[in-house]
Amino acid sequence: MEILDHSRLLKTKRAFSTRRVPEDRMITLLSGPRRPRSGDLVLARVETVGSHKRIELPNGRRALLSEGDEIILAYGDRYAPDQYEAYVPEDIDACHMVAAGGIAARAASWHDRLSGPTEIEPLGLVGDGTGQPVNLMDFALPAFNGPMPVCIFAVFGTSMNAGKTTTAAALVKGFSEAGCRVGAAKVTGTGAGGDLWMMRDFGAAEVLDFTDAGYPTTFGTDHQALLTASRNLIGALGARGCGVAVIEIADGLYQDETAALAASTDFRSLLSGTFFAAGDAMGAVAGSRHLAELGHEVLGISGSLTRSPLSMREAVAAAQAPVLTLPDLINPAIAAKWLAGSNALLAAGE
Repeated sequence: MEILDHSRLLKTKRAFSTRRVPEDRMITLLSGPRRPRSGDLVLARVETVGSHKRIELPNGRRALLSEGDEIILAYGDRYAPDQYEAYVPEDIDACHMVAAGGIAARAASWHDRLSGPTEIEPLGLVGDGTGQPVNLMDFALPAFNGPMPVCIFAVFGTSMNAGKTTTAAALVKGFSEAGCRVGAAKVTGTGAGGDLWMMRDFGAAEVLDFTDAGYPTTFGTDHQALLTASRNLIGALGARGCGVAVIEIADGLYQDETAALAASTDFRSLLSGTFFAAGDAMGAVAGSRHLAELGHEVLGISGSLTRSPLSMREAVAAAQAPVLTLPDLINPAIAAKWLAGSNALLAAGE
């Protein structure tokens, strides 16, 4: 065990995933044979720059990486069909940076458009001065048992890059323009700031994600723990004065954690309505029908398919839910109708 001096920490590039950890809690460097846990912080040296050539810092800046850079990441599994499948290794030997937001893992597979992962050499786990590694869970939001926001809307999608975040951000703007204080949360995925910054740019008064609940990523998370974390995040938005919450769920409906939340009656009972994002008409129709069969009230379909008039026409002809463009989603008059419908259900005790 060695002391991490302040001057060394100042030179490191800290990842977004570690943003909740105060620098003064990073006291020691723990080396030797160790088995890292998901959420443990690691100080590593960049050996070979691969497909991730930048690291997202806590302030959102994407800093260029060079061989020899020292970086602080959080260990975590990753599930990203367009990028990496990766797992926390059983040791602190050489592994990879598998997400720009700052995830250390050992890559098992990746999309063929990628050149391969950025290779890193862990120098040791970051310790708290007691001989224990610093873990993101140590700085998670507290458990929440108070009232939830009045209206909670979820956004699911077919896959990565289906337009979920754009859909969610547009909804935030629509509800904000309708006069609501709106909070946004991403409850599953891989730690990164881009989606949160977008929500903020579109008018979210408060933004949170699963890293605020102590998870660097949610792949492999116990389903009950994931539901608890989601409730804590949504509750925190309510505690901060948000009457409306827009919740994004990452990946597609066949991804394990996403499928579990979609099918959960406890999660569904929180929702005032659900939106579905898709990149094509067939996915839009199949996904929205699947959600409806699970008991979701699907208020609309959007996503990248709305960039194509032909795709929209196909979806309109076959889908039971309305197909919504970005102007529809940010329209405060339409948002007010969704809010009115939600409040009517609440008044009826449903």
